[in-house]
Amino acid sequence: MDNQQNAKKVATRVSVVGVIGNVALTLFKLFAGIISHSGAMISDAVHSASDVFSGIIVIVGVRLSARESDSDHPYGHERFECVAEIILAVILFLAGGAIGLEAVKNIFSGAFAELTFRNPLALIAAVTSIVVKEAMFWYTKINAKRIDSPSLSAEAWHHRSDALSSVGALIGIGGAALGFPILEPIASIIICLFIFKVAFDVFKDAVDRMVDHACDGETESQIKTCAGEIDGVECIDLLRTRVFGNKIYVDIEIGVDKNLSVCTAHQIAEQVHDAIEDGFPQVKHVMVHVNPNEEQN
Repeated sequence: MDNQQNAKKVATRVSVVGVIGNVALTLFKLFAGIISHSGAMISDAVHSASDVFSGIIVIVGVRLSARESDSDHPYGHERFECVAEIILAVILFLAGGAIGLEAVKNIFSGAFAELTFRNPLALIAAVTSIVVKEAMFWYTKINAKRIDSPSLSAEAWHHRSDALSSVGALIGIGGAALGFPILEPIASIIICLFIFKVAFDVFKDAVDRMVDHACDGETESQIKTCAGEIDGVECIDLLRTRVFGNKIYVDIEIGVDKNLSVCTAHQIAEQVHDAIEDGFPQVKHVMVHVNPNEEQN
């Protein structure tokens, strides 16, 4: 439980830092967009505003997932993080779609021809956003990996998508400064596709975690090796794993000497259980079934 509480504190701290950073960026980019008469920068400010909302979702999702098991949720609340991850994917998709639709409309209506470079503040805001959001991406991603939080990982990619959006704004504003205003909507369409890709990956990861998807093959192989090294285990008859939120549940069947007493076989099963839980922090529960090894001579 200490690990869960520590993970909740880390995720909350990282999300709060993200919310504060996004509020500051939103206000700065909105101010720069209005002063510079830059539609691209104003749109980028709206994208940053969506990050504020997503950061709050992460905080709520992590706090709910860290709650103890109860009679209604005997397996815990980890899947609340998956719900938060799906909501973030939807927000990303909507933000990317809004950017793409606006860019297509500007191209076909010819509105891009009216874009002009009026104030360097928009360029400064775009560069600042790229640097800050990329730093926030790595800060959030490192901490998400440290506590194995899918919703925090999704939030990291949301920061990256905002950095990409700012790259599009920078190219568009720079294009207007150089006399090529059409670069702004073209760059926005490309950024839209990047954001869609991130949204799809986040959504797919959340769905995999919600439908009892097996953990990766390397981890399963390591679990088998760990169980097989316990004295008295003669073979591994079956191993099943399922990812539940950010935790793994393990069902394993081991083969032991068929002449052993029930008490001795039970002790071996307990050793397997403890070895797996101690060796793999992401494993929340292990069910060990003992079979007589019928292949022994």
